Amino acid sequence: MPKPPPRATLADTSGAARLTTLGGRDVLFVMAAEAEYGPHLEARFTPFMTGVGPVEAAVELTAALSALARHQRLPHLVVSLGSAGSRVLEQTEVYQATSVTYRDMDASPLGFARGATPFLDLPATVPLPLRIPGIREATLSTGANVVSGSAYDAIAADMVDMESYACLRACMRFEMPLVVLRGISDGRTELRHIDDWTETLHVIDEKLAAAVDRLGEAIAEGQVTP
Repeated sequence: MPKPPPRATLADTSGAARLTTLGGRDVLFVMAAEAEYGPHLEARFTPFMTGVGPVEAAVELTAALSALARHQRLPHLVVSLGSAGSRVLEQTEVYQATSVTYRDMDASPLGFARGATPFLDLPATVPLPLRIPGIREATLSTGANVVSGSAYDAIAADMVDMESYACLRACMRFEMPLVVLRGISDGRTELRHIDDWTETLHVIDEKLAAAVDRLGEAIAEGQVTP
């Protein structure tokens, strides 16, 4: 197993969420499932695992950030990373999300735009302003369903996941910036078994690790300023 880069060392933390020092900043890495956390990422950081889906991500990350806030250990940056589906993006490649939408929200019968939460001062598509130079960019849709086959017809975003919008809302509660990195694990063909999702996660693990290294360099060089 490769050693972690010198710029990515574990920082002191309080509570269950462990921070990582990356490029001179404290970073909280957040993932949903152990299957996405392979040896290349393991060599670089210990993630906070939320579980799968927007409810688990919102509840668990909010609780973790609350615990860190009580100990005055909030990170400079939260990074949500893992896999995503897409039928238009290159499979096994890593993309940074430039915006995120909440596809489960639809109050349009009451006159609200689809995707916009009623009485919340947020657009249906929320931009993610931080950019990592050299990492491909794509739009993202979050929801509680696994998207496959013709279900992509109803989604305008480039890729889909199940946690990032929830992570964003938790981060907004604590005024934390968020970066979202996703490797495309599926989408070109219809999903029929869990192996269709896990088959390429080992490749995505290595490429996500390279993206984390690039993020550390960008922070250290002042190209990303959380």
